[in-house]
Parts: sequence; C-alpha cells; structure tokens
Amino acid sequence: MTSRRKFLAGSAIGAASTLAAPAAIAQQGPIKWRLQTYSGAPLGAHVIKPQIEAFNEAANGEMEIELYYADQLVPTGELFRALQNGTLDAVQSDEATMASPVDISVFGGYFPFATRYSLDVPALFKYYGLAEIWQEAYDEVDNVTWLSTGAWDPLHIFTKEPIRSLADMKGKRVFGVPTAGRFLSRYGLIPVTVPWDDVEVALQTGELDGVAWCGFTEAYEVGWADICNYALTNSVTGAWFGSYFANTESWNKVPPHLQELFKITIDQSHYYRAVWYWGGEAKLRVEGEKMELTSIPPEEWATVVKDAEGFWDEIAAQGERPKKVVDAFKKYAAVMEKAGYPYR
Repeated sequence: MTSRRKFLAGSAIGAASTLAAPAAIAQQGPIKWRLQTYSGAPLGAHVIKPQIEAFNEAANGEMEIELYYADQLVPTGELFRALQNGTLDAVQSDEATMASPVDISVFGGYFPFATRYSLDVPALFKYYGLAEIWQEAYDEVDNVTWLSTGAWDPLHIFTKEPIRSLADMKGKRVFGVPTAGRFLSRYGLIPVTVPWDDVEVALQTGELDGVAWCGFTEAYEVGWADICNYALTNSVTGAWFGSYFANTESWNKVPPHLQELFKITIDQSHYYRAVWYWGGEAKLRVEGEKMELTSIPPEEWATVVKDAEGFWDEIAAQGERPKKVVDAFKKYAAVMEKAGYPYR
C-alpha cells in the first residue's frame, strides 16, 4: 500500500507538471520574426506574401513572421549585415543585391546566360552540386544560415527609347541587379542604384532611362511598363537566383516542426513564382500592349553570348569555389544541349 501511495502521488505530480506546461508556453507567447525581402510591396504580393501568410496560419499561434518590403527596415544593400547582427531574423534576396560577403555572391541574381528556363535553377541545385556549394560557403559565415534557392523571372531590358542594336545601349542609365549590370556595362549601359520604391519616379524624371532588373511579368505588375515604351526581347539570362536566409541564432530557437513548416512554405513560394512568371512572361510578350517589342539582330547578339564565355572564365579564375559553380554551369549547359527538345 505504501508503494502504491507513492506511485499515485508521483503520477499526480507528473500529471500536474504536464498540464502546467502549455500554460507556461502560452505565457511566453509565440516566436516573433522579422523578415525583409528585396522586393517592393507590389511585387512582394506575389514573390513572398502568400508564403508568409500561409506559414503564419499553419503555425497556429506558435510563431508569427512580420513581413517587411524593400528598404522598410534597412536599406537593401545592408540586408546581410542586418541579418547577421539580428536586426532581421530572415531575408529573401539574392547574394549580389544584399552584399553577401561570400565568394559565390556574384552568382546570386542574374548571372549572364547561366540559365534559359526557370527549372534550370532547382535542377542545378539538386543535381549539379550547387546546394552543397552554397551550404559550404555559408558554413564559413558567422550567424547566417542559407536555407533555399529558387528561380524568379528572366532578365529583359525595358527602356523609354528603343534598343535595336548594341550601339543603342550606350549611355542609357538603367536600374538593375549588380552582376548583370557589371556585364552589360561593357556595351555602354550605365547601372544606377536607387531605392526600389524610387524607380518609378526616377523613370518619370529622367534620372533613369530604363530598367534591367526583371522580366515582363514584373514590369507590368509594378507599373514600370506604364513608363517604359520599349521591351528588348533578347534575354540576358533565363532566371534569377533568389535565396532565403535566416539569422542562425534565431533559426536555432525555432523548434524542428516549425523549421520544417517554414521550409515547406519556401518550396510553396518557389512553386507559386515559377507558375506566375512562366505563364505571365509568355502572355505579356504576346498580348501585352504597353510596350513595343524590339530585338538586337541574332548575329550581333551572338557576340554578347560569346563575350559571356569570357566573363564566366574571369569569374572562375577568382577562386576554387567560383570555379566549381562555373564548371557546373558548363556541364549542365552541355547536357541540356545534348538532350535537345524540350530542354533546349
């Protein structure tokens, strides 16, 4: 009987402790995160807002992510530093735009002619070693965790005056992402950096002559197609490399089931964007009426493609890891060419 009483007493204490635990968790409240994206609000409504809303609902009160758009909490060029010091808990951006101090940052965003289709990006990460390379690079960085990379839209140039030859690029001031701007500057384009929300006004005032930042879907969605009169059909690359990052200390405080939920909704976001862009690009090129389509002749554009080969080699010479990425691009391109339709 004495043993039985001790057992029952112990069971009661254990049960009381178990019952008290949810109350203790409730007192602590949900985990709160602040996430800032590279994109302004009109674009963010598609590239990230649906994901954050889905995560917050599915987290069922255990965690809540506050979403901030371009430059709302910190300037876009300071996103990495703000993430590392904990001002932000998470970031959606490409490496080049957020000034990530890794030796592969040049590949974030638009790397000239690295891709032709949006599916090229996840294929490169899953089957050609880019996921391992990205993981290795960020393992060397304090307090920043790389989570995932996906595809955005192709890169086209939209301007107020037409581009029908490489000579027409000379002197045109365009808002664009760093790596593509660096490459295109050899043809006379002048990359100009302004806050994302100021692009429309800069186009209207003449501070900018155009944008080299996105594809047709974004140009129409955010209003730039209302100001730019011409769209160059020659695409510099087929898809933007965009990533999700977390502050490592913040990430480690999130329980495993919510970490998994966040990664699942990232994949959901990748899927949403792939469909939105893929359908939008084709539809707007054919049915869009706001911009006149222009093209640089194939024989002249072929010199740009050839120049990109030299650009790849320049980047590969910067170090062992950049060379691994370029080698992966070359191997992938060769496989796709040999595979033929519908891959190339």
